[in-house]
Amino acid sequence: MGQRTPLYDLHLALGAKMVDFGGWDMPLHYGSQVEEHHQVRRECGVFDVSHMCVVDVSGSQAQAYLQRLLANDVARLESPGKALYSAMLNEQGGVIDDLIVYLTGSSQEQGYRLVVNAGTRDKDLAWMHAQAGDFDVQLRERRDLAMLAIQGPKARARVAELLTQARAALIHELKPFQGLPEGDWFIARTGYTGEDGLEIVLPVTEVVSFLNDLVGAGISPIGLGARDTLRLEAGMNLYGQDMDEQVSPLAANMAWTIAWEPARDFIGRTALEAQRAAGCPSKLVGLVLEERGVLRAHQVVRVEGIGDGEITSGSFSPTLNKSIALARVPTATGERAEVEIRGKWYPVRVVRPSFVRNGKALI
Repeated sequence: MGQRTPLYDLHLALGAKMVDFGGWDMPLHYGSQVEEHHQVRRECGVFDVSHMCVVDVSGSQAQAYLQRLLANDVARLESPGKALYSAMLNEQGGVIDDLIVYLTGSSQEQGYRLVVNAGTRDKDLAWMHAQAGDFDVQLRERRDLAMLAIQGPKARARVAELLTQARAALIHELKPFQGLPEGDWFIARTGYTGEDGLEIVLPVTEVVSFLNDLVGAGISPIGLGARDTLRLEAGMNLYGQDMDEQVSPLAANMAWTIAWEPARDFIGRTALEAQRAAGCPSKLVGLVLEERGVLRAHQVVRVEGIGDGEITSGSFSPTLNKSIALARVPTATGERAEVEIRGKWYPVRVVRPSFVRNGKALI
């Protein structure tokens, strides 16, 4: 038996097929993964993401600590609520985890909230505490909080109808990549699907009632299966597949998350500078299979005259009605390649690693 979120029993009552996900018992789907995918793209749906790890960082040197810990620069967060996507690196430049950090206090109070991946919780916390060193900083893991993601073009409007006037007003005012508190709830306009929507952090004691309210209002529960195809269509990396401690941001389409200037001595910088100077030998791209078949992780990608690569994430895209993938290939790869599927080679088109955003095809 794996770890369970506070919503485990409710998932069973809703008919979920449960699977192990990074040591957690989580819903794969509630009947039809494809229908759940379309529901999010066309209207909205709600995901239980209470397995994610929320860590509050405070103290007079919280900013300096995070500037050392993260490849992106939290000094860019100029007003409370602003959010930043970043990688947390090891000394070799490999990705320990990717995360979102919010500025929750003023520049004087130095408050931040980090949301990190469930499967790397213990590793992340150990690393974060080890790097705290002599910084005047306090780390608080918030096991008293749960988290729901409501995603889709109608998500904000539908959720606002169910909440208090103050929370509804906040939802309407939020800008993309911003999260603010309202009472003991924290409401953010962020997500992992390529659609508009919300991620709401709230007390564990209130999450069952809130999910019941959402489902009762006709907002469908969505499982991890659709979450994976949605994020793949959006070109969003999955930790442990598209990057890990052996892969640098430069090879994972995450160079944009590295804040080189103004100069900071963040962990992994020296290794990344050496990689950048030498030229990174590989890159993460998108693949589109124009013929029948399904692209899967670990299939070999062959680029004629250049070399081989490998698919890191692949699946059938319900929105595009064709198979797509993310793949790490030689840097010199152009617009065409081949993928080996069950011993046969199939031509694929190489594209930017983002296929669908806000319901629109990008390829």
